[in-house]
Amino acid sequence: MTRIPRRALLGSSLALPFIVSSTARAQSGAPLQVLAHRVHQTVAVGSQGGDITQAFTRARGTPVQWTTFDTGPLWERLQREATLPQTSVDVGFVLNTQMAPRAAQLFEPLDEWMRRDPIDDLPDIFPGLIEGYRVGGALLAFPFRHASSGLHWNQELCAERGITAPPRTVEEMADIARRTTHRRSDGTPVTGLVMPGVTYPNVIDIARAWDGDFITPDFRCTADQPPMLNAIRLLRELFQANAFPRNFAAISTEDVNTWMQQGRGAMALQSMGRNRIYNDPQRSRFPGKIQTIAMPISETLRSKYEVAPAKVEFWGMAIPRNSRRKDLAWAFIKSMVTKEATLATALNGNGPVRNSTYEDARVREMIPYAEEERRVLRVARVPLPAFDEAPRAGDIFKEEAEAAVLGMKTPEAAMASVVQRVTPLLPRNS
Repeated sequence: MTRIPRRALLGSSLALPFIVSSTARAQSGAPLQVLAHRVHQTVAVGSQGGDITQAFTRARGTPVQWTTFDTGPLWERLQREATLPQTSVDVGFVLNTQMAPRAAQLFEPLDEWMRRDPIDDLPDIFPGLIEGYRVGGALLAFPFRHASSGLHWNQELCAERGITAPPRTVEEMADIARRTTHRRSDGTPVTGLVMPGVTYPNVIDIARAWDGDFITPDFRCTADQPPMLNAIRLLRELFQANAFPRNFAAISTEDVNTWMQQGRGAMALQSMGRNRIYNDPQRSRFPGKIQTIAMPISETLRSKYEVAPAKVEFWGMAIPRNSRRKDLAWAFIKSMVTKEATLATALNGNGPVRNSTYEDARVREMIPYAEEERRVLRVARVPLPAFDEAPRAGDIFKEEAEAAVLGMKTPEAAMASVVQRVTPLLPRNS
């Protein structure tokens, strides 16, 4: 994931998109060129919900040409195309973490397009997903697919320890993690809470139980404030109680999948979409018994939030500033996020960006945690704003958080060091 500034973009660009050149008109019958990850094409043209691009093709007489890459190569190719004098790419898919200020200069601001030719029922789209693509006040991509965090808990393992309901608060979550840390009758060791290390996106989910942040939207590092300190202290206490993996620093996402499938983890903090993997009857010893809920809020904030405003990360569609057919690109983006299209892609396996999609009976049947996911999305926000030095800031956080959980530093000293080291990297301090 990459980051990037933008400032001088707005002035000259806003009027130009609406002047459709004769060249662009002549090219309107040529395929619309879309750079994407394979999953985007899969959910857009899948069999269960149908091919949502057909409506665009019928309306504009323009077929859609997909060119797909893995995440890293996709971003590299899109940036390369966007720096040329002109590109044949009409729409590119970008992660929210990639839309940093420097990269933002490469893409078309969308606010004026939305004003002149609005998205259908914009309030129906979760606001946190839209705000995640704003850089310097300008909207530079439109959300299409999300992955939101949740708490997965194994009903069978919990029942063995006398626990019959999921935690309602983060304090209860910590207590259940301790109580479910044990060795089963078959000899399997069970760890109460597992997640892939203490990188900032993972720890943020716990800090959000107290409405905390690592870096705020206005680029203040608040890692030394009570919410983040509470999260680090909780992880340290669980580690000391053997309720958090002893080798947490080396655990990958795939390791967490295995632990949950084998019954070595009672609970996991991961993307809600992992529910399907954890309950896979071909791989899991507990099919149908691993439930997924929203990340619980702290008891101290239950009057403010139903659930914790956990992290959400997402893919969106952007138009390169040097693209030749911006009118067609905007028409395509609009067609991809209508209510009908969003429902169809959800049935094809997509993470829907609209609130109303979760009301459909077919979606609720297909996604057993649909209502829990909707509860999260109503309040969720990105783990941190995109900026150029975010990878370095993330490395610093991981280093200090590991030291705190391992007991090499106090949580207070570790997080104070994070603030001291990260602050000079932030945009307003650079």
